[in-house]
Amino acid sequence: MVTARCAGGIDSRGLHVTNLNALGDCLARVAVPGAKCLSDGFRLGSRCAVEHEAVVGGDARSAAIAAASVIAKVTRDRYMREAAEHYPDWNFAGNVGYSTPDHREAIAANGICVLHRRSFASTAYIQLELGA
Repeated sequence: MVTARCAGGIDSRGLHVTNLNALGDCLARVAVPGAKCLSDGFRLGSRCAVEHEAVVGGDARSAAIAAASVIAKVTRDRYMREAAEHYPDWNFAGNVGYSTPDHREAIAANGICVLHRRSFASTAYIQLELGA
């Protein structure tokens, strides 16, 4: 299962809380009776309706968590390449949303678009007085 959260939602709830809520929701949706459910690093508490185990350093200790991390990154990169077609001024196909020098230059030249998290503490945002 893959899920996504919008920049506005992340800005209103915070990245960490949004990530934990999304993980709890997805874990509950894919859990099957008798399976051991794992989360990468954090107990989800009431965010998750199923029993689970937090695995600190999960990418290095669990093949399932490592695979989920790869799927998440590949999915994000694909999304950003698709977004590049709609928002060509930010070179999302080349930087896939990472704060590269070219991406910071694009923000300085064009401002931010709806995909940019205003809660992200970027030097480029500060320079443009677009801070959180």
